[in-house]
Amino acid sequence: MKKSMLGVIDATMPQGEMGALAAHRSPAAIPFAGRYRLVDFVLSNMVNSGIQSVAIFPRSPYRSLMDHLGSGKDWDLNRKRDGLFFFPAPAKEGQLSRLAEHSDYFERSEQNYVLVSNCTSVANMDFVPALERFISQKCDLLEITHKGQSVCMYILSLSLLMDLIKSRHETGYQSVQDAVENQQSPYTICHYEYNGFLQRIKSIHDYYDTSMKMLEKEKWSQLFNEFQPIFTKVKDEPPTKYSNDSYVTNSMIANGCSIEGEVNHSIIFRAVYVGKGSSIQNSIIMQKSKIGDNCILEHVILDKDVIVEDGAVLRGTAEEPLVVKKGSVVESTVASS
Repeated sequence: MKKSMLGVIDATMPQGEMGALAAHRSPAAIPFAGRYRLVDFVLSNMVNSGIQSVAIFPRSPYRSLMDHLGSGKDWDLNRKRDGLFFFPAPAKEGQLSRLAEHSDYFERSEQNYVLVSNCTSVANMDFVPALERFISQKCDLLEITHKGQSVCMYILSLSLLMDLIKSRHETGYQSVQDAVENQQSPYTICHYEYNGFLQRIKSIHDYYDTSMKMLEKEKWSQLFNEFQPIFTKVKDEPPTKYSNDSYVTNSMIANGCSIEGEVNHSIIFRAVYVGKGSSIQNSIIMQKSKIGDNCILEHVILDKDVIVEDGAVLRGTAEEPLVVKKGSVVESTVASS
């Protein structure tokens, strides 16, 4: 049963909803939790559920996503049969129209069922129980929910997906979701409630709030475990170096960093430098950023390769974190408006 399902990841979420973090990358490729990308979670969940063929449909810009996924080796999807497929979505409105551009992929597939998912749900979910319910209850469409709300993940037969694609102009359905939500549809709709940790990231606030939850041991342990690992692109980095004057509490520090200041309740990605006398509180600092000496950062999200000059003060709030775009150089005091 595990190998009878095809994975489809819809990575066409509008970049505008994620603000500056998606200005130069697909939302699926946004870095998360020190070493991952958002797409790693749903992709790993599919692989852990026995899915061996996954198609990703991204919208431009997608170079960062392609670089991260590569051949799919880190998810054991670089295989001669099935594997990872990357289908850049054309500039067409409607999920089903975008899938129709690559209908030959579905026509060649030998799986009986399809899991269609968004790209930004952070969870560690086994999809097999959902598929078992779909089959046992003889559903046409199954919607996965969390706390009674849809998480935009659906299971249906491959033949029905092909029918929805071919009949989209007659039915007016633009997506699988439309078919589920239409009360006049002829389909039997079932639901599967997922009770574990799940956060759907649709905004900067969602991203910041979910990231801070990763610093809570209980939530972290629900998301990361040895039995259902979350895979990501492997990078070799030296251990992080802490100076004698550094002070770190309740934080996540990735490899390759150099910490000479204070870090509290924050997430620090790979190869970040924190200078002497600097204080980082409740913040997210992405890869290869450099914070000079005697800086203050509170409720801040620094994208990759940001340079914060000596003495700069950056302040946001928990409700509106200050986001600094990739490659910026910050020379003075900045606060969220």
